Amino acid sequence: MTTTATAAPRPRAPRRTRSGPGLRGNALGVAAWLAGILFVLPIAWMALTSFHSETDAATNPPSLTASLTLDSYREFFGLDSGASPWPSLINSTTASVASTALTLLLALPAAYALSIRPVRKWTDVLFFFLSTKMLPAVAGLLPIYLFAKDAGLLDNVWALVVLYTAMNLPIAVWMMQSFLSEVPVAVIEAAQIDGARLPTVLGRVVAPIALPGIAATALICFIFSWNELLFARVLTGVVAETAPVFLTTFITSQGLFLAKVCAASLVISLPVLAAGFAAQDKLVQGLSLGAVK
Repeated sequence: MTTTATAAPRPRAPRRTRSGPGLRGNALGVAAWLAGILFVLPIAWMALTSFHSETDAATNPPSLTASLTLDSYREFFGLDSGASPWPSLINSTTASVASTALTLLLALPAAYALSIRPVRKWTDVLFFFLSTKMLPAVAGLLPIYLFAKDAGLLDNVWALVVLYTAMNLPIAVWMMQSFLSEVPVAVIEAAQIDGARLPTVLGRVVAPIALPGIAATALICFIFSWNELLFARVLTGVVAETAPVFLTTFITSQGLFLAKVCAASLVISLPVLAAGFAAQDKLVQGLSLGAVK
């Protein structure tokens, strides 16, 4: 008579119950909300002030229940005074978009050479790019002005395009080098085996993979170009006047018109805010590339 041994049943692993974020997580969430409100509050206050009259905007303390009006926006768009902001906005758009495109066109091959196909002493090259940003902008103002004057480039928007490209190129190369270092080398080698040349590799292989990083770099270069005031104030006059320079015209000898300045600042900030909102997913993804090795 034979007996069959039965295997003992395996003990079940205890179920893992999901726990909440905890006290620390809740505290971090509250801190993040407070930080967000702290950053948004000045912009919201500026937007509210832009809809007030000059008398209500100048009250101390300011009134939240003051009547709203569109007089400041009518003044900004020249409906009452005749001074149109559109030439300045077009000049800023031209200088920012053209310089950003030219910066990316030059930065992508340079970053490729420093990351995927590194040149000798590539760290020294990156340090040289970064060292060009250590000079204060005002220190190079006089030489650039004299050069633009002798070359006949004063009050020329294309002079700003070249200048903004030179200013943003070191930052673009530095950022894109870290982004392109995450591109798999095997994919590039496979494209080269299939006969792809360098322009094809950059445009059809590297660029799509590093698109979040390229978008983040483009957005930062666009913001820097759009907000630049010092060189635009000195190198331009009437024809190539940019939006930040036009904004300074609201500060007159009669005083500071707070409501008009808030309305002008809000309108001029809208392109940057719109670009940041449209590319926020690419910006966050791009800036996080290379953060964790």
